[in-house]
Amino acid sequence: MSEAQGSGARGFPAFAARRGGRARGQSFWAAQWAAAVEDVWPEEGPLKKGRSFARTGRIGPITVSPGRVAAEVYGGEETYRTRLTLTVLDDDEWDLLWEKTADRPAETEALLAGDLPEDLLEAVEDARVRMLPGYGDLDADCDCDALDHPCPHATALAYQLSWLLDTDPWLLLLIRGRDAEEAVEELKSALLLRALAGDDEEDDEPYDEEAGDGTAGGTAETPDDSLQRAAYARPAAALPALPPLPEPPAAPEEPLTGIEADPLDRLAADAALRARELLAYAHGFGAEPPEPLDVWQDTVRLAATHPDPRAAERLRTGSGRPAEDLDRAAAAWRTGGRAALDVLEHPWTPPEQQTARARTALATAWEAEELPPVDVDGNHWTLTGRGLQLRLGRDGRWYPYRRRDGLWWPAGPPSADPAEALADLTGLADDI
Repeated sequence: MSEAQGSGARGFPAFAARRGGRARGQSFWAAQWAAAVEDVWPEEGPLKKGRSFARTGRIGPITVSPGRVAAEVYGGEETYRTRLTLTVLDDDEWDLLWEKTADRPAETEALLAGDLPEDLLEAVEDARVRMLPGYGDLDADCDCDALDHPCPHATALAYQLSWLLDTDPWLLLLIRGRDAEEAVEELKSALLLRALAGDDEEDDEPYDEEAGDGTAGGTAETPDDSLQRAAYARPAAALPALPPLPEPPAAPEEPLTGIEADPLDRLAADAALRARELLAYAHGFGAEPPEPLDVWQDTVRLAATHPDPRAAERLRTGSGRPAEDLDRAAAAWRTGGRAALDVLEHPWTPPEQQTARARTALATAWEAEELPPVDVDGNHWTLTGRGLQLRLGRDGRWYPYRRRDGLWWPAGPPSADPAEALADLTGLADDI
C-alpha cells in the first residue's frame, strides 16, 4: 500500500479533569512514549506546566492520524488549536520492519493475536526505523504564541496521548502510518512471501484443479465457507411495518399540583439538600440527625436557592449583616448545604491521625516535584503564596477556597479525596 493511501484518523473523547495522580501513562508503551517525549524536550519548565495542564480537563477531543495528533485546548477565555507532528514511515521502512518482525516468532504470534509486544522495540531497532519520538522527528505547533517551545498545551497533549496508549498501544503504529488492521495484514503478507520463498526451494507438486483436500493441488472449502455462501444466497426479507405513534397527551390548563413552578423548584431544591444531610447521617457522618435550620441558616438557604435576585437583595437588607457575609454564605451553601456553611464559618482542629492520612494521600497521589507547598492550620490547608485553600469539613470532605478582596470565598464543590481536591483547585487556578 502506498503512503498516499494512508490510514484514517481516529477520534477520542476529551479526558475529564484528573484529580491528582501521575500525568504519565502507566503501561509499558505509554511510559516509553512519555520518556521519549521528555528526551526530545528536556526542559523541565514546559514539561512540568504540561503535566499540570494535562490534568485540568481543558483539552478537547483528541484526533490521532498518520503523522499528527491534534486537539483544541481551552486556555481561559481563548481556544487554541494544538498539534503534534511526527514523521510517517514510508513503504520500504514498513516492509523492512515486518521482515525483521517475522524473524521473531514470539513477537509475530503476539501481533497476529492483537497484542503489541514489548520486544517489538528490538525489531524496530533491527530495522533502524523510528516508532517512538526522536530528535528532529517530533514537533509541536499551537495558536497560543507562548514563548516556550513546546508550549504547555503541546506537552499536555503529549502526556494525554500516553493515557490513550494505556488502553490502545496500536496508536503508536497509526501515528507512523498504519492502523492495527493494516499492520497485521502487512505482517501476514511478509510471512506469506517468506513461506513461498521457502516452498521454491522444495520440489514443486503438480496442481490438481479437482483436488479439494487442502494439499498443494487445491484448497478445501471449510464448513464456514459453505455457511457464508448459503447466508448470502438467501433473498432479502422485508422489514416489519412500524407501529403507529401514540397520541400526544393533552396539556393541562392549570398546574396539576396547584403550585406555580417557581416556588415548587425552591421546595424541591430544599428537600434535596435536607435529604442529603439525612443520608450523610445515615452513612455515619455526624453524631446526630441534622437539627432544624436557625434563622441565619434559613436566610442563607433562601439566598442560595431563590432564583429572583430581588429576593436576595431583600435578604441582604433584612439579615442585619454585611452583604458580603450573606453572599459568601450563599456561595458556600450552593456547594454543599449546611455542611459547607459550617466549613465557612466554624474552623476546627481535626484529629492528628486524620491530618496524617491526608498528608500521606497527597504524597502518594502527586509526583514529588509537583506537590505544591501547603501550610496547615487546623482544618485549613493553604497553598503557600497562591491564594488557594482547602478546608476539611466535619463531614470528611475537602472544600476548595480562593482568596478574593481579602476574604476567602468558596471555589467549588467538595471532594472526599484531598489529592483530588488539590488537583481540582490548582487546575482551577491555572491561567495557562
